[in-house]
Amino acid sequence: QVQLDESGGGSVQPGGSLRLSCTASGSRVGINIMAWYRQAPGKERALVAVITSANHVKYADSVQGRFTATRDFAKNTIYLQMNHLKPDDTAVYYCNAVQFLSDYDFWGQGIRVTVSS
Repeated sequence: QVQLDESGGGSVQPGGSLRLSCTASGSRVGINIMAWYRQAPGKERALVAVITSANHVKYADSVQGRFTATRDFAKNTIYLQMNHLKPDDTAVYYCNAVQFLSDYDFWGQGIRVTVSS
């Protein structure tokens, strides 16, 4: 059973920055993919950024150029540096992990990000 421990988030004014962290623990076979998703009020959960075990990163078009996802493989941790935040970025952000040899998604508890003046 993989556990995901998220931190960071909070409230910030438009144009500000925040950093999210997520550490995975409990995997016996290793973590293949780690990602960030977000769910805004009244909307479905959507991918923000994903990092593969080969360190390939893909972003949603809406955050490209503003958000940077990085991964510390030694610490099983993924980070999301969010710059130039907009009110539309307001959402609950969820960490996601998929182990090797599996398609099962593990999810963090979610962390709220609010962008408002």
